[in-house]
Amino acid sequence: MTTVLVVDDQPLQRYGFRVLLDSIPETEVVGEAAHGAEAVRKTAELRPDVVLMDVRMPGMDGIEATRRITAAGGRSRVLVLTTFDLDEYVHAALRAGASGFLLKDARPEELLAGIRAVAAGDAVIAPALTRRILDRYAQHVPAGRSDVSEDPRLGSLTDREREILVAIGKGWTNGEIAARFVVSESTVKTHVGRVLAKIGARDRIQAVIFAYDLGLAGPDTGTG
Repeated sequence: MTTVLVVDDQPLQRYGFRVLLDSIPETEVVGEAAHGAEAVRKTAELRPDVVLMDVRMPGMDGIEATRRITAAGGRSRVLVLTTFDLDEYVHAALRAGASGFLLKDARPEELLAGIRAVAAGDAVIAPALTRRILDRYAQHVPAGRSDVSEDPRLGSLTDREREILVAIGKGWTNGEIAARFVVSESTVKTHVGRVLAKIGARDRIQAVIFAYDLGLAGPDTGTG
C-alpha cells in the first residue's frame, strides 16, 4: 500500500486526485493540504510515502514546501504536479529535492506509474517534457568543461559506468540504454545503482543534474 498526501489549493482538484487514487487498491490518500505550510506540517505528521505537490499556491508555494520536506530528511518523497510546464518550475522543483515532475493533464495510468516509481525510490519526469527540459537546462551549462576529470566523484567510475552516466544525463530510459550497449535491463539497473552510489546522487534526477553541471551530457554530446 502506497500512502499519498494530496497538496493543491483547488478543492475540486484535490477531490479528483482522491477519487482516482482511492479507486486503486494499492494506493491510499491519507490527507490533503491546501497550501505549502500545511503540506509541510501534514507530511511531518502523516509521513506519507508520496506527496503530490502543486507548485503555484497562495502563501508558501510548492517549491519551498518541497525544499522544507526534503530537508527534514524524512521518508516522504515529492512528486510535483502542475498545469504549468515552464522550465523554471521544473528546475526549481528538482533542485529543491523533488523526485519527479508531471503535468496535471497526464493520463491516470501515467500518474499512477509515477507514484509507484517515486515510492519505490526511482525518479520520473513527464516524458513529453524530458528532452526539452534537459536541452534547455544544457544551454546554461558550459559544454565540454576542461575540469571535468578533476571532479573526485568521477574518478571511481569505470569507463562503462561513465557511459551510463552520460546516457542518464541525456534522459535515456533503462531500456534505451540496454539497447544502445546491447546488455540486459537488469545489467543496466545494476550499473545505474553503482553510478548513483559513487557520485552520491539520491536518485536518477540528481544524476541528470550532475551530468549536465559537469558538461558530460547535453544535446550535442554523445556516449562515446
